[in-house]
Amino acid sequence: MTQAAKVRTAGLFAGIGAATAAAHIGNNFTTYLVGGLIDRYGFSPLQMGAWSMAETLAYAAAMFGVAPKVARLNPRLLATVASLLVVAAQLGSTATGAFTWLLAGRIVTGLGFGLLNTSLTLAAGASPHPARALSIGIAFQTLLFAVVNIALPLVGARFGVGGMFLALGALSLVLWAGTWLLPARGGNQAVAATPAIPLGPDAARVLGAMALFAFGSLALWPFMERAAHAIGLTAVVFGRFQSLATLLSAAGNLTLAAFAARMPRANPLALALLACGSACALLTTVTSPSVFAGALIAYNVSWFVVYPLLVGVAFQVDPKGRLAVMTSGTWLLAQSFGALTAGSIAQIAGNYRIVGPLGLAFCVAAIALIWPLARRFDRHNTPALVPDIIH
Repeated sequence: MTQAAKVRTAGLFAGIGAATAAAHIGNNFTTYLVGGLIDRYGFSPLQMGAWSMAETLAYAAAMFGVAPKVARLNPRLLATVASLLVVAAQLGSTATGAFTWLLAGRIVTGLGFGLLNTSLTLAAGASPHPARALSIGIAFQTLLFAVVNIALPLVGARFGVGGMFLALGALSLVLWAGTWLLPARGGNQAVAATPAIPLGPDAARVLGAMALFAFGSLALWPFMERAAHAIGLTAVVFGRFQSLATLLSAAGNLTLAAFAARMPRANPLALALLACGSACALLTTVTSPSVFAGALIAYNVSWFVVYPLLVGVAFQVDPKGRLAVMTSGTWLLAQSFGALTAGSIAQIAGNYRIVGPLGLAFCVAAIALIWPLARRFDRHNTPALVPDIIH
């Protein structure tokens, strides 16, 4: 690889890292906002489930909306428009305690996060191995978020939920600058110029597996801080546990990035799905803070292994990137209904105890659906379908 090619590759990975972090601010820190809003305004778990659902539904709608024309989009411009939407909505949310206006703000941030996720998915498609590029981006994200998980609860303790909204808006603004390193064109342009082919049964397996995985593993996510609170952990202590979990996730994704181009898909994907589901079950059934911390670490590390592997399979099925964008959109759509389901369960039962075991059942179902397809790719030793256009 020439020096110029190395610089271009480094720039691409840096831009993907910034876009990955910017796109997942909502997913990673909604749990603190939910806890802060409940404490400040007394909103119910069902209201907060609907609030979280509004963001992720808008997130999914943005991704599905642009998917048909994804090959012709400009990742850099898309990230700019998206970042401005997110910053405006976060700042607007600092000025109100009215549920209706807060809900509107979540819809706007969701649209922005969805466009940001589309931009990073397109940029990953421009790399030789999309799963590797996504893993590198996630590694950067988790390192950054390890710091934010410590800082944000401290901001909340001193300045309240309004201060957390303001801090997250400022973080989005900083990451926007990094997204200027994204390419102006995404994916493999030679593949993008070919006619679209219908997405068949293999695509349905990928989308179904992502739906099961996201619904099962992320139903609890907006209420994770509340689950910790139920066993006596403060938001600050939970943030420290989450920070450690995200640091270890970074190590896991750097390892995945190193071996993603050569490793088989089926068994690592199945093991990561099983680990994530098992961690979900523990998070709502244990009472020991140390066991909760261990389960939180396993949850984070395994989740961030499953996601790039599933998106990598999507690129194998459809190298144009349309299925990959739809797969990410399916994640948010399933998470939306998962959050509402978890909020409803907590409203009725008064706790989140059965939400975790339900997540395990859905992750096991995802294994049954995706393993035959991943195994087939392993058996035929299918190479990456996105050619090396950087080197």
